[in-house]
Amino acid sequence: MRASFDAGGSVVVVTGGASGIGRALSLAVAQAGGIAVVLDVQVASELAGTPGVEPAVVDVSDRAAVVAVVEEVVARHGKVDALVAGAAVQPRTTVSEMAEGEWRRVLAVNLDGVVWACQAVLPSMVARRRGSIVLFTSGLAGMGRAEASAYAASKGATVPFAKSLAAEVAGQGVRVNVIAPGVIDTPQFQAANPEGGEREHWLRTTGIGTPEDVVGPLLFLLSDAATMTGSILTRERAFSGSRLDEGRAQ
Repeated sequence: MRASFDAGGSVVVVTGGASGIGRALSLAVAQAGGIAVVLDVQVASELAGTPGVEPAVVDVSDRAAVVAVVEEVVARHGKVDALVAGAAVQPRTTVSEMAEGEWRRVLAVNLDGVVWACQAVLPSMVARRRGSIVLFTSGLAGMGRAEASAYAASKGATVPFAKSLAAEVAGQGVRVNVIAPGVIDTPQFQAANPEGGEREHWLRTTGIGTPEDVVGPLLFLLSDAATMTGSILTRERAFSGSRLDEGRAQ
């Protein structure tokens, strides 16, 4: 088997890394000796002061800004090993009430932001013939939900984009995969699903995972052990390591 993902010395760009899954992954990369470059519109002081975390306040919908930051990263570290594009917005609005600006903002962040980030990191990866890109989709992309049309559309578009990009760079040493993390208790999920109602539904059915529950699957996709490209890794149910440990102890 090829070597597992070695965070030591690895440079991982994480968009949307200031909170939720991106934050958990950034801290894990830093704790394992890697460098997590966090691109977000707002970065907490906690992350800014964490060794191994390099924050950059960037709106991922701004292509020029994303490219400039990644070029600075390559100039500073000589490479980008991986990209995890997790930046997203999820407003709740019906189609009939949705303003043009709101629709365009969702697509600009959730879809354009993915494209710009991929474009920015690819030159470094292709030059070294090595790299891993992980994008995010959602169960809502397949089933939809009231007041989530823009978000569902953006996440649905991510999959064919990832598969197309994977085909383009497969012969250049770069892997592109997608993760569907399931229902995760992030600040964004909490804002879109207030207490009661749908939140209770998720608790009764699939369960709600934590951002830390997604770190392991993400590290696998970043690792050389993930010998695939153009694939989708799906977490259907919330089943955290802590609950697994409790089960073994019984």
